[in-house]
Amino acid sequence: MDISHCDPKGLIHESYRMEGIAASECRSIFLDWALSLPEGVDTRDAIEVLIVHLSSRFPGHPMTAVLEEGSVEMRAPKRRGGWRSRPRG
Repeated sequence: MDISHCDPKGLIHESYRMEGIAASECRSIFLDWALSLPEGVDTRDAIEVLIVHLSSRFPGHPMTAVLEEGSVEMRAPKRRGGWRSRPRG
């Protein structure tokens, strides 16, 4: 998978070009990016491609940290609750 397929709107790429961008802004861009991925694109695979292509060029950038956090979260999803986690009785 190439990088243009992983970031079709260029949201992640553009975030790296923004000077002084904060981690909170990167998280917001990441969410927009994730919601705009075309059907059939695996989010985990797309994150990995973006990390490979961009993190080595921008190791201290907040978007790199957000992508790495997203990668970890995608590998180990956690159940956060819902009716099945509530005590019954």
